[in-house]
Amino acid sequence: MLVHGDRDATAAPRQVLRSITAALNTVEHCEPGPRRHDLLTSAFLETAGLLQGIADAEMQGRGFDELSPAQDAAMALTLMLARKLTASAWSGFAAIGSGVTPELMELAIQQLPERVTIFTPRAFALDAVYPEAYLKAAAEHPWPAPPLVIGLRSAGAALGALVAAATGARTVVTLRATGPASQRELHASSQIRALLTAHQGPFAIVDEGSAAAGGSFEATADLLASLGVSSDRIVFLPSQLGGLGPAVDLRHRTRWASAARAVATFEDLVAETPLADWFSDLTGQVARVDNLSGGAWRAAGRFAETPPAYPARERLKFRLHSASGQWLARFAGLGVIGEAKLDRAIALHRAGFTPEPLALRRGFLLERWEETGAPGPLPRQRFVEQLGAYLGFRAMAFPAEDHEGASREVLAEMAQANIREALGPDTARGLLRVLPRLVSAPAGQRVHVDGRLHVWEWLRTPDDLILKADALDHSASHDLVGAQEIDWDIAGAKLEFDLTAHELARVRDAVRDATGERPHPAALLFFEICYAAFQAGCWRTALAYAPAAEATRLATQAARYEERLGLLAQAAESSE
Repeated sequence: MLVHGDRDATAAPRQVLRSITAALNTVEHCEPGPRRHDLLTSAFLETAGLLQGIADAEMQGRGFDELSPAQDAAMALTLMLARKLTASAWSGFAAIGSGVTPELMELAIQQLPERVTIFTPRAFALDAVYPEAYLKAAAEHPWPAPPLVIGLRSAGAALGALVAAATGARTVVTLRATGPASQRELHASSQIRALLTAHQGPFAIVDEGSAAAGGSFEATADLLASLGVSSDRIVFLPSQLGGLGPAVDLRHRTRWASAARAVATFEDLVAETPLADWFSDLTGQVARVDNLSGGAWRAAGRFAETPPAYPARERLKFRLHSASGQWLARFAGLGVIGEAKLDRAIALHRAGFTPEPLALRRGFLLERWEETGAPGPLPRQRFVEQLGAYLGFRAMAFPAEDHEGASREVLAEMAQANIREALGPDTARGLLRVLPRLVSAPAGQRVHVDGRLHVWEWLRTPDDLILKADALDHSASHDLVGAQEIDWDIAGAKLEFDLTAHELARVRDAVRDATGERPHPAALLFFEICYAAFQAGCWRTALAYAPAAEATRLATQAARYEERLGLLAQAAESSE
């Protein structure tokens, strides 16, 4: 099943550099405290992203990683900001050190690529991997001497600089591992190999992942081994503890089992600075924190039937209890990633569609907790009106760029693969023939769609409001879909709520009234097929990794979309 994808954007390096300069100016004029630390984190991650983009562009041109003046200058600026972030974190947000002007100027005078591709690492967008965790892991490891740090792109460009700042490392290189997840390869120049060979001390290999698939960590260890570096000189810094997955060969699993690892997690950070204290000036003293991650949110709601969940892919979320009420704190992303979601949350709440957001701090978005009323179906007529208004508002308020989501051609490829898997080639024959013809249906504006219109994500509050939960970031998730035409959401609503022809027309009319565009029937059919195929793939993928207690719900959910695909296939056959 095809469901996953990466988020990236192309940018002009000098434009990014101007943005970094403006961000650092804001940092310099901000009062000490958590807000300044968040602004500094954002500037640091943007700088590390530029380093990654420059390094990848140069690698693409050469076919291998090589050192260059542009990369050296970008790394120097990234390291300087890593040191400032370290000073802020270790001083309780009181100090950041002074000066980045020479590093900014040195990068500005370099010959830079005209355009670069900057990836959005899952670590900072979804997985709550914090810079402070890598600072803690690196600082607490007993290094016999400063290591040579190898940061593996994408996120390793940032994380490697942090490890260097915490350990006093004098040399940091960033490398890109390529190939399938369990068979990664590194292509390093003779100059980089000579640099690695000349180092006589320990090595720190830094990446964002949990290492469950092996891949990048083991490819780097293989490179070092080929240069005569013994295993006892290598320290791995992943984001999570755990062994390598079953796809990794025995030699790598054996090496990993005995390797030195330095790891600190989000849980380690909040053990020192409790999450309850992050928002206490807004909520009052927090008496209790409930962890709603990993599907535990279902116990906090009132559902007629327990919804399915994919715990391994959920973001961290917590319910805070204080004398002033209950609050939801959920991870929205570090830096500009989280800021964009805060802006979206404010706009949606003001328009009457979502719970009230209060603040974004250290990547967590604080919202007012909304209790649900009695379980049962939503009042149908009012819900359809609210649904149409909600989708119309999204279509008007949240425009997106083409690069922020999959093209129709990519969606069609995903749908064809998933339909074959779900229905078999014979049953799927009609859909597979009609889908390519629908790709060319008239297209509308790409927007940040909701992406998932599941019944359990709609709340009916005790005071009879109908609100949409989890409405901020499905279009920015690391799946294949991303931002799409609003027809994706209309088709999703049709499927999730079995909208009648009359109800569907009312939703489409509401979107037309908001945007001036009327969804085209052929486009709507295309997105209905793609939505069902994507959801079937998501839930079948979840089922493959699910514990037994979750399996029945996941299988039932996947079967629902497969049944709809079967009906669409029958209709396609009969129409030919």
